Amino acid sequence: MAGQQHHYQVRVQWQGCRDTGTTGYRDYGREHQLSAPGKAPIEGSADPAFLGDADRWNPEELLVGSLSACHKLWYLHLCAEAGVVVLAYDDHAEGEMDAALGRFTRVTLRPRITLKDAGLEARARELHDRAHEKCFIAASVNFDIECQPAFVQDACHG
Repeated sequence: MAGQQHHYQVRVQWQGCRDTGTTGYRDYGREHQLSAPGKAPIEGSADPAFLGDADRWNPEELLVGSLSACHKLWYLHLCAEAGVVVLAYDDHAEGEMDAALGRFTRVTLRPRITLKDAGLEARARELHDRAHEKCFIAASVNFDIECQPAFVQDACHG
């Protein structure tokens, strides 16, 4: 992948004019729609703390989700290469943002992973560090990302 350029196009279309536009901070909606060619749109808004719609995704949630998804994709890739068979992966990621600082200060990933062979747990645990090193999104942010994996036994497969 070295030397390859990848380009991403996303349209963000504001939907919150409310016939008043930005005449005042409380006069406009934060609703927007994210779209990309050939994909289902994502309904977005601001965090409710910033007058957004709680029923829509906010940028902060999308950032945490992007970090989690990127880590998961690299982790599964590395496991496949290492012969570690993952049967399930369920992350409960959490981000911390300090509004006074105007930035995220930490994201914690908490994936629960089911392995086909519980005897490979030590190797599977090590692969999280490599996944973090390879994650493009993690490499692009300036705050700590911690991974706290938990390995569980699947009664159907164990």
